[in-house]
Amino acid sequence: MIEFKLEGEFIPLIALLKATGLVQSGGEAQTVVEDGLVKYNGEVDHRKRLKVRKGDVIDFMGNQIKVV
Repeated sequence: MIEFKLEGEFIPLIALLKATGLVQSGGEAQTVVEDGLVKYNGEVDHRKRLKVRKGDVIDFMGNQIKVV
């Protein structure tokens, strides 16, 4: 599990995927979200501008990101 320390109120989902190094670019992040490869708190979510906040868990390609 990857723990991501959030600075501020939220981080956009695409920015989180890039910041954790799970994707190489914003374009790749948008594609994986649109294709339904990302789960937000256990549910597939297609919103690219989703605001991820403390306590949320993101699942992508066998990796879990917990926002703390």
